Amino acid sequence: MATDYDAPRKTDDDLSEDSLEELKARRVDKASSTVDVDETEQAEGFELPGADLSGEELSYRVIPRQADEFTCSRCFLVHHRSQLAKNVGGQMVCRECVA
Repeated sequence: MATDYDAPRKTDDDLSEDSLEELKARRVDKASSTVDVDETEQAEGFELPGADLSGEELSYRVIPRQADEFTCSRCFLVHHRSQLAKNVGGQMVCRECVA
């Protein structure tokens, strides 16, 4: 541990001030001053302006897998045949999953 020789030294009066009971009391005071806040409750009341999407309806057109595409047996994403790394027993694996 480094020692600062320029710092003023404590006298016997200063040492008696830092009694064990006093230090414990300070710790209890610091611990009782913290507030336990539930983050989920706090976030429920927070609303962004213009963020009401309750009336919105999302619709996507699903395109079936094409003849030149395959579904990777590891990541389950649909890739073009050019991304096929290996085909072992009908289990097709893309280049990203092999790397």
